[in-house]
Amino acid sequence: MTLYMPLFKACRTSRSLAQLHGHLITTGLHKDALASTKLIESYSQTGSVQSSRLIFDTFRNPDSFMWGVLIKCHVWNGLFQEATYMFQWMLESLVELNQYIFPSVLRACSAVNDLRLGETVHARIVKSGFESDPVIETSLLSMYGEMGCLYNARKLFDEMSMKDAVSWSSIISNYVHNGQAIEGLRIFRKMVSRGMEVDSVTMLSVVEACGELDLWRAGKSSHGYLVRRNLGSDHEALGSSLVAMYGKLGDSSSAEKLFFSNQFDQSVVSWTALISCYNQNGYYLEALTTFTKMLECRVEGNSVTLMNVVCSCARLGWLREGKTVHGYVIRNDIDIDRDFLRSSLIDLYANCDHLEYGRVVFNTTKDKHVVSWNILISGYARNQMAEEALSLFVEMLIQGILPDSFALASALSACGMIGHSEMGCQIHCLITKSCLPNEFVENALIDMYSRNGFISSAIRIFRDTKQSSVVTWNSMMCGLSQNGYSKEALSLLDEMYTACHDMDEVTFLSAIQACSNLGFTGKGKWIHHKLITFGVKKDMYVDTALINMYARCGDIRMARRVFDNISERSSVSWSSMIGGYAMHGDVDYSIALFDRMMELGIKPNEITFMNILSACSHAGYVEEGKYYFNSMKVDFGIIPSCEHYACLVDLLSRAGDLNGAYEVIKSMSLSADASIWGAFVNGCRIHQRMDFLNSVESDLLNIDAAEDSGYYTLLSNVFVQGGKWNESRMVRAKMRRKVPGYSMI
Repeated sequence: MTLYMPLFKACRTSRSLAQLHGHLITTGLHKDALASTKLIESYSQTGSVQSSRLIFDTFRNPDSFMWGVLIKCHVWNGLFQEATYMFQWMLESLVELNQYIFPSVLRACSAVNDLRLGETVHARIVKSGFESDPVIETSLLSMYGEMGCLYNARKLFDEMSMKDAVSWSSIISNYVHNGQAIEGLRIFRKMVSRGMEVDSVTMLSVVEACGELDLWRAGKSSHGYLVRRNLGSDHEALGSSLVAMYGKLGDSSSAEKLFFSNQFDQSVVSWTALISCYNQNGYYLEALTTFTKMLECRVEGNSVTLMNVVCSCARLGWLREGKTVHGYVIRNDIDIDRDFLRSSLIDLYANCDHLEYGRVVFNTTKDKHVVSWNILISGYARNQMAEEALSLFVEMLIQGILPDSFALASALSACGMIGHSEMGCQIHCLITKSCLPNEFVENALIDMYSRNGFISSAIRIFRDTKQSSVVTWNSMMCGLSQNGYSKEALSLLDEMYTACHDMDEVTFLSAIQACSNLGFTGKGKWIHHKLITFGVKKDMYVDTALINMYARCGDIRMARRVFDNISERSSVSWSSMIGGYAMHGDVDYSIALFDRMMELGIKPNEITFMNILSACSHAGYVEEGKYYFNSMKVDFGIIPSCEHYACLVDLLSRAGDLNGAYEVIKSMSLSADASIWGAFVNGCRIHQRMDFLNSVESDLLNIDAAEDSGYYTLLSNVFVQGGKWNESRMVRAKMRRKVPGYSMI
């Protein structure tokens, strides 16, 4: 039979193997146990496990060696569950066990994540007397580590009489891969101190641990150790791991230098690691450039490479380039369902505001991964398409897919957008029944209830949260402030401060907005002081909120000081300062600031023009106001909103140009709302032009301003002045409620 061994090695295809199999049957050698065992192994290597199983089933009284080969063949081909069934069948057949069977069985146990079966196999190993076999000990370490049973793995390791480099590497790898990288490094130091020889496999785990723990110095030392010992120069995975480590450490330059130093082979894995490194550190353009170089070097990307490249396009918002990569995936027949490539494509189209393309990608597979559902639901929510997000969420539930925290948070966000409190409560019930609450979901619940006005429910969730992070506190503060409970929001800030809780820029932003709402200058200055002493990093939104707060509290000089100290001013900052001057009646300062903004080449936005038009309206600068309104449309392509039209109508009406104001209203492409007609009515009242009101009386009475009691009050008073008591009563009857006046003094 030994003469046939070279022939088995030469059979690389199922056809040639079948010819050899036929010859063995003709000669009667197929009845030989060794020949049948080699046939089982060879068929498995060609991917035909069914043929292997058929040979095994037709062989009379297979020995333990043949059983072991068959189990190993199932493991090779990823048929782990079947491998465990074969082992149990073997035990029932009362076949004598040997030590070569157990490593494959243990690998199958870890693959199917069956700890109970793994412990049963461990007991069988002890009973059979193979517990001291080094290969089996290492296999047991790997099994317990892969299933997260570090206690069992450590106990086994400590009881080992002889620990070789493989067992040390295995236990280190177990700790690193289970999120205990610090303990993994401690064991590595112990390994070195005992004089054990460190190999490239051990260093793989050490390098990964340095990246996970953000240990730049230790990572550099590990790299130096590899170079000095000449370890891993021919180890492809180690080079890629070093590049990945530098990426996690934020040292892209070292990763790039290492990659192009020719210390390691530039395979598709190492190219992918470099692209991922650039992505992790926000260098998306460099990632795409690296991908182009990779193709120029005639290295074809795999699904992981393409996933990273698609992510780069998504972050840059490059739809055209992303579609090109999508085409590359299709042309090269790359499996789109591997390594979350499909999910990355959906995310690309969602980020580029083309969710219809993302939906097509989503719909082209029957087996949809939960990540794909999450990204599409989140994409709809981010693009203000709340109803579509909720519809998809319901479809996900109908198909029996249990949503995770990301899907739940996106659905709750959508409920908050459209005020769908009923569905939000139903999702809350689902979370409670499924025992799915975590901090991420609880924050989304607080936000949803706050947006829908159920502030007491939001507070109850906040108080019931076991571990409140700064994000949870911020969510609650924002919810209180948005619902008019600014004093309570500031009380929450005091509670955070007293408890020495962490605060970030969002905390201070919410507190500053609350002070702005209440006109609390003193508290606002105290918060500004704490913002500086806490060393919170400079933030455009916080600076803008400070400008608004000081302006609304009457301290325009302090607002200007904050503005002048901003190193990089955005259009938002300029708009806030212009609005602050307009609020204080310093129209000339507003216009001068606007002109300075234009000189610096900063493009104004809708809010900027709103503020400058409001300033012109209050000061009676008619020509300037008309100029800025036309400039907004012609020079900057901004489509005027109802608020812009209201400012222009108010400007013309106050100046007495009621004909011009009425022409503006009639020329609008939008339907004039209560604010626009209210500005016009106020102009008629100021200039005693009741004749105009007679001509537009039907328009005035048809306005639905249920939430604007001021409009109805103004219109009713104007009708009374003109002696139209019936019309006044009609207007009063339409008014559902009147918000009581209050003073901020």
